[in-house]
Amino acid sequence: MIDRETLDKIPPGTHLPSVVNAIIEIPKGRRSKFEIDKATGLIRLDRYLYSSSHYPGDYGFIPQTLAEDGDPLDVLVMVNEPTFSGCLIETRVVGLFRMRDRGVNDYKVLGVPHRDPLFGEFEDLNDVPIHFLREVSHFFGTYKQLEGVVIETVGWSRAAEGIACVLDAVERYKKEKETRSPN
Repeated sequence: MIDRETLDKIPPGTHLPSVVNAIIEIPKGRRSKFEIDKATGLIRLDRYLYSSSHYPGDYGFIPQTLAEDGDPLDVLVMVNEPTFSGCLIETRVVGLFRMRDRGVNDYKVLGVPHRDPLFGEFEDLNDVPIHFLREVSHFFGTYKQLEGVVIETVGWSRAAEGIACVLDAVERYKKEKETRSPN
């Protein structure tokens, strides 16, 4: 179980900002949209995707971050095999997928397992197979179409922009936490 108190104890990364902690909610290959229920700490089934698409990698969030959409910063981790909901993966940032969901920036950090030898040389976006990048772009561009949600894909950015996005989200989280903490 992962409650709010536990989440606040998990650092955003081991070697910030280039190596982050990814908490997986949705394993690779799933159509089920799982989320951590902050009230109970359980993994909750939010919905099934309306489309026949599936997540192209393990998908989750970086703890102690706050993205522009008001949620923790999203992360997609390239994995050989799916892990499981609630798994923590030490993740090296290699890029950033920029998109807008209902007109709001909803960026996705792209990463690889930091200690997986298969991804040992992956340091930047140009190390990622172009077809995988196309799959991710297609997935996020279409996965909500049957729900009537407008997604605007903006494109890919290299590791440096992904790292800057992580830093911004960590700072935004700290500021938000300071405003809700009683003095």
